[in-house]
Amino acid sequence: MIQWQKSSFSSGSDGANCVEVALSEGELLLREGDDPGRTLCVVCTGLAGLLHHLHGRHTVPT
Repeated sequence: MIQWQKSSFSSGSDGANCVEVALSEGELLLREGDDPGRTLCVVCTGLAGLLHHLHGRHTVPT
């Protein structure tokens, strides 16, 4: 069974407005809370690059 973890930046308790991540058989999986049937498989270096790029473009609230 895949255990999904909700982003700490997600809002609401119903999970419909969030991004979730999971690790399954060595693969990193992403999905959007309001469409859990659609899963994106990514490599760790690709996700790290995307997050690094986004961090440089947006201010993250603390």
